[in-house]
Amino acid sequence: MRLSTTKYCQATALKAHFELPWRARPATLLAFLTVVESVVRPADLIRLLLLAAIWGASFLFMRIVAPVLGSMPTAFFRASLGMLGLLVILLLIRVRWDFRGKLKHCLMLGVINAGLPSAMYCLAALVLPAGYSAILNATTPMMGVLIGMLFFAEAMTWSKAVGVAIGLFGVAVLTRTGPVEFNLPLLWGAAACLVATACYGFAGFLTRRWIGQQGGLDNRLTAFASLCGASLFLLPFFSGSLLIQPPASWGGLEVWLSLAGLGFICTAFAYVLYFRLLSDIGPIKASTTTFLIPPFGVLWGALLLDEPLSWAYLYGGVLIAIALWLVVRPSATVKPT
Repeated sequence: MRLSTTKYCQATALKAHFELPWRARPATLLAFLTVVESVVRPADLIRLLLLAAIWGASFLFMRIVAPVLGSMPTAFFRASLGMLGLLVILLLIRVRWDFRGKLKHCLMLGVINAGLPSAMYCLAALVLPAGYSAILNATTPMMGVLIGMLFFAEAMTWSKAVGVAIGLFGVAVLTRTGPVEFNLPLLWGAAACLVATACYGFAGFLTRRWIGQQGGLDNRLTAFASLCGASLFLLPFFSGSLLIQPPASWGGLEVWLSLAGLGFICTAFAYVLYFRLLSDIGPIKASTTTFLIPPFGVLWGALLLDEPLSWAYLYGGVLIAIALWLVVRPSATVKPT
């Protein structure tokens, strides 16, 4: 059966989407929106905003927990609680447990796509406000462009090159003029966030090579196995941190509620919500959470942690948003003559 032009464009956009890491899937967003035929229902829009609010809150929870328990315990508990929560959910919905011989690759992806980024963001949470980390997280597609050009022979268009340059300038504006004093710890925190987004960039290409080009796999199983791999990767760092520098305090109710929220809500439940959106409105529309996470990250930090607001959030955030648009906008195609 021959596909219409609209259906073919949608299928192409969906294929490109599933080759990207979970929180870095805005690529081909505008291409899909130009051919989408349906309008998002109010209920779907509410779920979309809820997902962005939940993922934005993850930076708030890390900012609460990491200074108390330490970066490695926070990262380990997030991955392991998320793994356990997702396991319970997958058992309840009776998912078919068939990894198609890709379990090893999924575990390895978990190190790159979940373990290292979680550790980096928890390190950043020791010094950076939640809003900083949330905005820097939006540089993921730009890092993907750089990673693709440097390591995977991906073409660099002028639009993408300009987008990367503007995005880096936006990062500089945020770190240099933001409410936090410009010093070495701030730079280390920002660098940790950029390492995390670079990991997402690598994971996107490796997912395409190890999973997408080898017959594919149920995304729910990929997510679960990735969290297993992340937990195994973080376990020795967690154990070492307890031996070398155990937490001065294991915190109170606020810390453990935040940790539970980080693992069960921001990881396990967020995946389930994301899967529902994938089914109802399609992966590209669901990926617009990338644009919505930074405002929620800044909002939660200001409301619940009294983090100071600054015009730098707006200036840096707008520059990064422009860069994001330049990176993900569809390239012009030349019609054959």
